[in-house]
Amino acid sequence: MERKTTPLATRMRPERIEDIVGQDHLLGPSRALRRSLETGNLFSVIFWGPPGSGKTTIAKLIAQYSNCPFESFSAVLSGVKELREVIDSAKRTYRYERKPTILFVDEIHRFNKAQQDAFLPHVESGLIILIGATTQNPSFEIIPPLLSRARVMTLKPLHYKDMVIILNRAIEDKKRGLGDLNLEVERDALQVIVNISYGDARTALNNLESASYFVQPDKDNKRVVTRAAVALALNKKPLMYDKDGEEHYNLISALHKSMRGSDTQASLYWLYRMLEAGEDPLFIGRRLIRFASEDVGLADPKALEIALTAYQAWERVGPPEARLSLAQAVVYLATAPKSNSLYVAERSVTREIEESGPLPVPLHLRNAPTRLMKEMGYGKGYIYPHDHPDGRIRQEYFPQEVKKKIFYRPSGRAFEKEIRKKMTEKKKLEDSDK
Repeated sequence: MERKTTPLATRMRPERIEDIVGQDHLLGPSRALRRSLETGNLFSVIFWGPPGSGKTTIAKLIAQYSNCPFESFSAVLSGVKELREVIDSAKRTYRYERKPTILFVDEIHRFNKAQQDAFLPHVESGLIILIGATTQNPSFEIIPPLLSRARVMTLKPLHYKDMVIILNRAIEDKKRGLGDLNLEVERDALQVIVNISYGDARTALNNLESASYFVQPDKDNKRVVTRAAVALALNKKPLMYDKDGEEHYNLISALHKSMRGSDTQASLYWLYRMLEAGEDPLFIGRRLIRFASEDVGLADPKALEIALTAYQAWERVGPPEARLSLAQAVVYLATAPKSNSLYVAERSVTREIEESGPLPVPLHLRNAPTRLMKEMGYGKGYIYPHDHPDGRIRQEYFPQEVKKKIFYRPSGRAFEKEIRKKMTEKKKLEDSDK
């Protein structure tokens, strides 16, 4: 059978709000974006989310539901010149139809400050409704004036069950999908396709299409997609990864506990078990960052730096080079001195806040930018530590109700030994002033 020229991911793009999977926090009943589409009360928005989570699809649906002109371009391929052409077209449209133009900018974070500035007057005037899509944190990549004129909406990574729904639709759909191939996709084959697609629906659909056309019809004209066929079609030998996510959590637990137990060899083994099975390396990176604070903490302050650097290395370099950066971090964390004092402190202080509630800030610690505040006693009695020898003075920093609470108790190991020493010296100084 001749293969359709348009990629499956493009053909299967949802045509209704109800068909979008995994983003109910934005498009569920009574949610702001859903209501905006239904009422036609549009606003500029920056969609922030991982690849294949639905940013472009939602942008096109906004145009479809609003019946407004739609212009789309990529920040990779277009610049200010193309933007001027779009703005000129939008002005003509507004003059004759009194409608704003929806401007979808993919990878908007790739525009520099000057290029982003060019959007501002037209967003401000209502000439264009800007819809930006980015995989990067808008707080760091989008200029504040533009952020203040657009809402930021975060798309969640697609979960296993979401991906299965999307793939099954494509398998069954005879008009746009693969339904006319008479496919039978075995359960573990579907599982492999999902696991190696890292929550990216676009990648998963295109992987499914490749595997489906790789398999030849049998005597009954049925194409059976097996786990082995997926491995051959995609040139990848996948490891079993539990479809319900249990193995996912089992393996990360094994890595975490191996590092906590300072077993370098086991830590490397579990790291590469996950990488070879198709685990998202950034998920591993996030867990390493957590481990650096939870299990190493201030026993070795450099641990957090190492974990963050490994995460950034993957973001900037990617596979295969950055796999070794993750391994470097795992070995460092496994061999680092361990302390869970910060973790214990976190649980203790959050429990105290939950129990005692929002206690008022003592007057002497409050900011006093106005005369009225000063007259009310804000900031009165505050002692400036830098005006005293060694910068250490006796002063109360707690609300009265939780005075003398102790949350953080440094261990006597590695660098925390120095922290304990400094805390002890401060307490002796305070006691001597009594």
